[in-house]
Amino acid sequence: MVWDVRIWRDMGPLIRLETTLTGDRCLSILSDHLHSFMSIVHSDGLGQFQQDNAIPHASRVATKWLQEHSSDFRHFHWPPKSPEMNIIEDIRDGLVHAVEKRSPPHRTPMDLLTALQDSWGEERESMRVRVCV
Repeated sequence: MVWDVRIWRDMGPLIRLETTLTGDRCLSILSDHLHSFMSIVHSDGLGQFQQDNAIPHASRVATKWLQEHSSDFRHFHWPPKSPEMNIIEDIRDGLVHAVEKRSPPHRTPMDLLTALQDSWGEERESMRVRVCV
């Protein structure tokens, strides 16, 4: 499983999750990766963070952390049971499609991770070109 962050004009890190995502692990990702990314790309504190309503994302510890950092960026609260309207699903579908098109196909979990990271990096570079042009 991977965790990612993306904004309109940039993409952040793709984080490999070694085990199941829990509220505590989500909190660790938010503090270790999201906070630094948002402080770089939205140093004015006007960035908005959106996530799906997965149970770890809505955990007490993650929600409390997001509230405590509301001056650094805003947390966009997503209505429950509405994934079909959530752009995160479209982004993930695009990444899955890019990985499936790769040759040779992945055969091991490490191959899959490499394909995900390569596709993520290619999309990141493509995005930079589109923004700069």
